[in-house]
Amino acid sequence: MLKPSLQLKLGQQLTMTPQLQQAIRLLQLPALELQAHIRELLETNVMLEPTEDAEGTGTFEATDSETPLAADQQHELDRVREQPEVPERSREESTVEVVDEGWGEQSVGSSETPWNNDDDERQQEFADAAGQSLQDHLLWQLELAKLEPREFAIARAIVDAISDDGYLTEPLDEIANTLRPEIECDAAEVESVLVGGVQALDPPGVGARSVGECIELQLRQLDPATPGFNTAIEIARHHLELVAERELSLLRRELRATEEEIANALALVRSCHPRPGATVSTGSAEYVVPDVFVRRTDHGWSVEINSATLPRVRLNNSYASLIGRNASHATMRAQLQEARWLLKSLEIRHETLIKVARSIVERQQAFLEHGDEHMRPMILKDIAEAVGMHESTISRVTSGKYMHTPRGVFELRYFFSSQVEGADGSGTSSTAIRAKIKKLVKEEDAETPLSDGRIAELLSGEGIPVARRTVAKYREAMGIAPSNERRRAGLRQM
Repeated sequence: MLKPSLQLKLGQQLTMTPQLQQAIRLLQLPALELQAHIRELLETNVMLEPTEDAEGTGTFEATDSETPLAADQQHELDRVREQPEVPERSREESTVEVVDEGWGEQSVGSSETPWNNDDDERQQEFADAAGQSLQDHLLWQLELAKLEPREFAIARAIVDAISDDGYLTEPLDEIANTLRPEIECDAAEVESVLVGGVQALDPPGVGARSVGECIELQLRQLDPATPGFNTAIEIARHHLELVAERELSLLRRELRATEEEIANALALVRSCHPRPGATVSTGSAEYVVPDVFVRRTDHGWSVEINSATLPRVRLNNSYASLIGRNASHATMRAQLQEARWLLKSLEIRHETLIKVARSIVERQQAFLEHGDEHMRPMILKDIAEAVGMHESTISRVTSGKYMHTPRGVFELRYFFSSQVEGADGSGTSSTAIRAKIKKLVKEEDAETPLSDGRIAELLSGEGIPVARRTVAKYREAMGIAPSNERRRAGLRQM
């Protein structure tokens, strides 16, 4: 029978404090997510305020003195103080009159809002949202077409089922089911509206259910007297696979056509767009904002943090100075402590990012000067030992952060690669091996392209022992075709 007892044990346990958890969370956030997080905190924590000085080098401040007012603001404040005190009821009536008189006549300018630093960002968002989608383009044409209300409803349902590439992705019977119970129709009626209405819209080929149908719809826009027209229609219907596999001799036997007819037909087929919707719905451009700038100076490589990506926030000392030791101020004191933790976490994030970036640049100077072929092998452990941090911290810092160099913008993780031991005991990074493979393929003879085994032999001759299957893996990852396909492509260009 077990009896209750007391035991004394000694042990060590790591406890993550709220400050440490916040620092880790901010450390791994990319620049855009960090700014969004700061905006949320500015709305909930009165102890934080945005820094309006855009020219300042610091991004987070905790000054003890109150921010001085501008000359016009101080003059307005003195004028208000000199006015005699108005009774409460009179003050309310005058306020109502001012509001009624100025309603709709005065607007708040961008300089009067506390968020004027984000005007450019909001304008960019509005500009991106103003782009026309493929569905909008098609609906605009349907509204101009003379369709009956029933046909227009069916055509609108078809347009909703068209992908951004311009293809109809849903079966006709499912489109008919979406119209019930308002409109009772079957798949045959939906197909009639599709063929007679939607597929006649711009861009040509929209509403197709396959690549062959898409190409055929575009070919139908041509004059039937065009050389190779009938052969091109037959290829689009039944023989696109042979064209993709470049089996031209088999294609000629299947169609029983001459070489001239096949050449004219293939020219027509290749002039068609396989993704007609992409000509309208191109999508908004996405830009990478670098977190770190690397520049070449007279004294070596300089590493600087991009101040535009750092949040401009500071402690609101006006509210902080009003907090007393009264129990009613417990919530305000908690927000003050949270604000101080945030500023400290941002400072830690800033220092850690600059340390890691400088350590990466120090190890990859050969890459910055000569290119990918001189990339040194480097793993997270190397940087962790150099800056005196844990590997998990380095992983968080390098995730989603970008570095602007004279050779382009790269994610910090790009500089980390595995190592292949050379014959002389030195190591070569996998990034450098990929660059060498790409260079060999680019300089090869088009009539006799290099095989994977031959590339492996050439690399081994440079002191980089790489297996043939490793070369094939790197080649496929870079999207380079095998030697036989490169040879056929070279022959066609001759």
